[in-house]
Amino acid sequence: MFVKRAHRAPMSFGAIALLFVSAAWAVDESLESNRVSIQPRARAVSRNDVSIRVDSNLVLIPVSVTDPKNHPVTGLTSNHFRIFEGKAEQKVLRLSSEDVPVSIGIVFDASGSMAGKIAKAREAVAEFLKTANPEDEFFLVDFNSAIDLAVPFTTNTDEIQARLNQVECKGKTALLDAMYMALQYMRKAKNQRKALLVISDGGDNHSRFTARETRNMVREAGAWIYALGVYAHGSQTLPEEERGGEKLLSDIAEETGGRQFALHNASELPGAAATIGLQLRNQYILAYSPANTEEDGKYRRVQVKLVEGRDMNLSWRSGYYAPAK
Repeated sequence: MFVKRAHRAPMSFGAIALLFVSAAWAVDESLESNRVSIQPRARAVSRNDVSIRVDSNLVLIPVSVTDPKNHPVTGLTSNHFRIFEGKAEQKVLRLSSEDVPVSIGIVFDASGSMAGKIAKAREAVAEFLKTANPEDEFFLVDFNSAIDLAVPFTTNTDEIQARLNQVECKGKTALLDAMYMALQYMRKAKNQRKALLVISDGGDNHSRFTARETRNMVREAGAWIYALGVYAHGSQTLPEEERGGEKLLSDIAEETGGRQFALHNASELPGAAATIGLQLRNQYILAYSPANTEEDGKYRRVQVKLVEGRDMNLSWRSGYYAPAK
């Protein structure tokens, strides 16, 4: 049975989910992208402040495959995958699985409720950073009632760890504001592949931005989102405004192709963080030329399946917007 983890809602990739290059078949460069994208051949038009070329098209779909124990499944070829755009099956033309540099934002909950979990949360970040590529770049946003860009983009992971050691837990949880700020700052990233790691223990209770506004930013940002959530056993033990925290993070993460690890004990944080690091490093990029070449600007849903592999978990972006005339 296939388990799909990233197709619950349409995603708006108009500005950020399309990667365009001037060569008609520059696959080596384009397959390093972490975005649904279309390669160009003709004139450029403007859509959401990004130059888009609209003649020939090559769609790139990032896909993560894991086994029932959340271990990445490697060694697959293009023949193992099937891609559908709407109901029409597409031919997989190329596949790439290279470990390329990633721009990563760490969104770290420093609210008062994290006081008893802060040590394991710091350890989780350390385990995640051990999986880093030497060319990766990182930034850190910590939050409670306020949001702080604690460490701007850096390739020095020691800076992240040093700042986390100074974090004090206090105040409420402005989770949505923190994610919104992190996704805005991600626009400064130098790498095409982008991701957020969110570590929190509850729902939002102090944000200015709404869940809808944050989801809109998520759809525009083109970043995979992975979340580590530490929750009490049973929602009745949480304040009313925080009871939706687990579902909120799960929905947002899966919409991007990522996922949430819902934990019930802080001791599970380091192991889950290491698993996320490995999953982020072991993704496939599938390329196909869509049969529908109409330049109508419409959203096109994408579905990915495996030819074989029972109980494998697949995550991928939900779709993309076609170029518009």
